[in-house]
Amino acid sequence: MLKIVGRQIFSEKEEDKIELVTEGKFYKSGDSVFIEYEESEFSGMPGCKTNLQLTGDKVSMKRIGDPMDNTVIEFEKGKRYTGKYETPYGTFEIEVLTNAIENNLTENGAGTLDIDYNISLRGLAESRNRLKIEVM
Repeated sequence: MLKIVGRQIFSEKEEDKIELVTEGKFYKSGDSVFIEYEESEFSGMPGCKTNLQLTGDKVSMKRIGDPMDNTVIEFEKGKRYTGKYETPYGTFEIEVLTNAIENNLTENGAGTLDIDYNISLRGLAESRNRLKIEVM
């Protein structure tokens, strides 16, 4: 089971929070650890699968299926990632700056993964985001 908490912070007084508890998969392959789960209508991405690959200090998030067809975001502390973010409303250029990654997952998959990052959807919005995934 996974508990996923996403926070989007626009200003000191404005914050959106989404919590989702869902079934998921945790497994290892080579030097990487993977967490996979299906998105829901609540997250705004029904029919989409999210795959997180943790390798060393880097996290790759890949979303497959409508409406996020093959969206990839890379997180690595202090580094910027630029890419494309596909939505039902079109494709947008994004820039992600990772502030921190805290990986407290144990060998058997229990624990938490926290990612703190800033994201800019060019021409639309900028926000600070925090993603916490608890593997139970």
